[in-house]
Parts: sequence; structure tokens; C-alpha cells
Amino acid sequence: MRTNRRTEVFQLIIILCMFAASAVLWTRAPVRMPVHWNLAGEPDRYAGKVEGLLLMPFMALLSYGLLLLLPRIDPNRIAYDAFAHAYQVIRVALVAFFAALHAMLLLVAFGYPVNVSLVVPLGIGILFCLLGHFMGTFRPNWFVGVRTPWTLSSETSWNKTHRLAGWLFMVTGFAMFLLAVLHNAWTLAIVLGLVALMVIGLPVYSYFVWRDDPQRKTNPTMRT
Repeated sequence: MRTNRRTEVFQLIIILCMFAASAVLWTRAPVRMPVHWNLAGEPDRYAGKVEGLLLMPFMALLSYGLLLLLPRIDPNRIAYDAFAHAYQVIRVALVAFFAALHAMLLLVAFGYPVNVSLVVPLGIGILFCLLGHFMGTFRPNWFVGVRTPWTLSSETSWNKTHRLAGWLFMVTGFAMFLLAVLHNAWTLAIVLGLVALMVIGLPVYSYFVWRDDPQRKTNPTMRT
């Protein structure tokens, strides 16, 4: 899969700025920094400077490097050309998400008021909606998407499962938006229920579609 130089440079600049901000603020940052919050937006875990200032930059760097590497080592790497735009958007969105979390951690650590219970669910909701929007464009590969023995051995199962996954991701994204506004136990239960439905329901659905596909394969190989 070909990459866009501007997109790569943009992501690297974001990551570099994250590390630079941590370096500049290292000596002035508090010894204990909040790194986790409960549903009400109250900090319930603190950590030292290493975790507080470096976790998100390293997560962004790991995300960038891993998602850049996967298409290069995928035996079905040619499939990524069919959803290259979606893949690039998702990569940038993940780096931007970690950068936003890093900015939030720094602001909170230095005493600026941040509504964490609003910011975090909104960010996660946006990621879910992006994934849901692009899920139907994914083509069979070894690393990205709903990869079960049945989606990998039936093009029909792959396509139908990813269309359903797209809708479920979108609905879960909107549920996260509700959680950002309401932040109560009932909304959280809905979000967790939707996530459980995706984790359990999508593989089961992929099996039944595979079972009814007359062109399914019993010895899976990739097809684009």
C-alpha cells in the first residue's frame, strides 16, 4: 500500500510535538499526575512523571509504527489498496486521539479545568463512528477488520459481517456521545452491552453467513 508523504509527515509532527511538550514541562510537572478518572470525571488513579508525561506520546508512536508496518507484512498486502484512504484516515485519527488525551493530561496536571467525563467519551465516540463509517470498505486481510475463520473463507461473510459491524460501531459511537452528556450507569451499561454484542455477535453472525454461502471455502486463502 502506498503512503502519502504529507500524511506521514503530519503524523510525525504531532508525535514530535507531544514528546517536545513533555520535555519542556518535565521539570515543572507535579510529581504525581492524575492518569485515570471515574465515570463522574473524578481522578481515581495517580502516576509519576514517566507515565503521566510519556505514556500517550509512546502510545501514539506505537500506533503510528504498527499501523504503518502491518500492510507491509500482510500476506494479502495488495488488499489494502482498496481501502487505502480509509486506512490513512483511521491512522491519523488514532494519533490525533492520543495527542488530545496527552493535551488533556497536561492541562489537568497543571490545574486547568477540563471536563474529562465529556472529553474522553466524545473522543472514543468519534473513533467508533469513523471506524463504522469505513468498516464496509475493508477488504479481506490478516490484520484489519472482523477476522474470523468464516469471514476469511467467504467473501459473502466478510462483506455482510463488515456492513453489520459498521452499523454497530456507529451506534456504539452515538451511545458514547450520550455517555459524554449523561455519564450515568445506565448509559454506560448500554455502551458495554453494545461492545459485548460486537465481540460475541459479529463472530456468530459471520459463521451463519459463511454456513449459508455455497461458495465458502473449507481451506481458507485470501481473496481481494
